[in-house]
Amino acid sequence: MKVILKRVYEPPSDADGARILVDRLWPRGLSKDKARVDLWLKDIAPTTQLRRWFGHDPQKWAEFQRRYRAELDLNSDAVSELKAALSNGTATLVYGAKDEAHNDAIVLADYLSEA
Repeated sequence: MKVILKRVYEPPSDADGARILVDRLWPRGLSKDKARVDLWLKDIAPTTQLRRWFGHDPQKWAEFQRRYRAELDLNSDAVSELKAALSNGTATLVYGAKDEAHNDAIVLADYLSEA
């Protein structure tokens, strides 16, 4: 299983493999054709409450990671669905956040690598 992280606004590539959107909300201003998303796993994303609390504030990053991991621990169905999708080879977790260093896809990839 090879997992790549990429902003959904970046052009799709054949090297992406399966493109899996891991955000609860569809990315603004992006058509489904341009996004080329193969699977949209809304339920794997942080809850709306956690997402709003975090607000992509780097000062809240450590606590966001802890809280999101706790949510993932309680969300075995969504985690299992994602693992099944990743078992087919290369996959790219796509996300809409502008901040490429502090977003849920990073936490999710780390969580999966530790599982």
